[in-house]
Amino acid sequence: MSKFLKGTLILILAGLITRVLGFINRIVVARLIGDEGVGLYMMAVPTLVLVITMTQIGLPVAISKLVAEAEALGDKRKIKKILVVSLSITSILSVIFTIGLLALAPLISQTLFTDARTYYPLIAITPVIPIIAISSVIRGYFHGRQQMKPSAYSQVIEQVVRITLVAICTKAFLPYGIEYAAAGAMLSAVLGELASLIYMLIIFKAKKKVTIRRKFWTSLQSGKDTLQELMRIAIPTTGSRMIGSVSWFLEPIVVAQSLAIAGVATTLATKQYGELTGFALPLLMLPSFITVSLSTSLVPAISEALAQNQIRQIEYRLHQALRLSFVTGGLSVVVLYVFADPVMELMYGTSNAAIFVKVMAPFFLFYYFQGPLQAVLQALDLAKAAMTNSLIGAVIKTTLIFVLATRPTFGIMGAALAIVVGIMLVTLLHLGTVMKRISYTIYVMDYLKSFIVMILSGFAGHYAYMHLFSSVDLGWKTIFSIMTTSIMYLLLLLVFKLVTKQELQRLNIIRFLKR
Repeated sequence: MSKFLKGTLILILAGLITRVLGFINRIVVARLIGDEGVGLYMMAVPTLVLVITMTQIGLPVAISKLVAEAEALGDKRKIKKILVVSLSITSILSVIFTIGLLALAPLISQTLFTDARTYYPLIAITPVIPIIAISSVIRGYFHGRQQMKPSAYSQVIEQVVRITLVAICTKAFLPYGIEYAAAGAMLSAVLGELASLIYMLIIFKAKKKVTIRRKFWTSLQSGKDTLQELMRIAIPTTGSRMIGSVSWFLEPIVVAQSLAIAGVATTLATKQYGELTGFALPLLMLPSFITVSLSTSLVPAISEALAQNQIRQIEYRLHQALRLSFVTGGLSVVVLYVFADPVMELMYGTSNAAIFVKVMAPFFLFYYFQGPLQAVLQALDLAKAAMTNSLIGAVIKTTLIFVLATRPTFGIMGAALAIVVGIMLVTLLHLGTVMKRISYTIYVMDYLKSFIVMILSGFAGHYAYMHLFSSVDLGWKTIFSIMTTSIMYLLLLLVFKLVTKQELQRLNIIRFLKR
């Protein structure tokens, strides 16, 4: 099995575990503090992501790419310089932005979000900034060496610690109010990230091939060229991510202001935003653990192939990634569309947000493609193009949110529609940019067959839910129907030869899991 496939499988398995654990965490939080509390929680998260993006300034991707290239050439001195320069930059920036967020939290909560209660979640999550800043550098180093296990295990540890503590922290603060309970949920996330960082540091110390502390200042002083190389990749990359983060930061602000114009009360707006971003979107994004894993593995794999001028290998890796994204994403779209109501009811005790899932699910196929395409652009030194594409999508999405959400006939659904339009646009722009750089063939018949498979398996799942298992309990009824849909989907993939037995055997998953 190639390092690319092995690394991808490790990250996919870890991603599956962490997403499941993450959903357990969300269910616990939703049950304890309700959709209004989740709304407060989710309003604070985009601000945190924006600050972390500014702290990292795109370094994780740059580290992964440069370490992969240095590893291919056997240049250990270069790897040390990469780590020294990166740790210095992120450490300084994390201190600056942590202090800045603490100082600006009152202004952000009271003026921008129109709900002063978001102040407490913002303050509670601030300590996570330096923790993530350091761990992202170490994670980028391991990804560059195509060692995915430390990163994978750290993700699982983070979620286990968070789930263990979330009920304790939330219940401890709940008597003081929903805003304090949301802050307690944030505090459990901080402690989870801290546990993840401690694990990463232990593994880094045990497995590192370079000594960081020895001649640290000498490496830093002689790292001017390394700094320039990092910034050449990091700045366009962070530009793309910054656009996404700024867009996400503005999203709750624009939604809150737009709903206020539409005549929606502040409390109801917070509740509706919680249903969309706290209930519906995480469910729609659940399958993306596969595409995120693919994206993480693609950057070093394609960078290595590019360094060795293996263009056909780049095309092959992209084709692999997009096929897997479509196969897994297609099943997810079918399940989410057909079973939105019972799944939401079983998970959160309410199906209010199911309408968002049904409307947005078919378009999220584009979201599952977006990660691998962006990773390829970054590996091909086309981060500037990716940034431009993201900017176009963000501007149109934010504009549409305001245009649609201010109309009482659309309301919060206008925000949902604007989000999917932005996703589709960015993905199509990324695909066009990739096809300009490399000769990539789109197999139209394979995609048509895939849509047929999705439709047929969807009908089978709906029939099973309405007729075959109609007499059993809602939980088992939903589980059996989803299993029927999944089995039908996999069988149809084999019938239409979209996945072959040889490809399944080539993965050697059983032997891989025994290692």
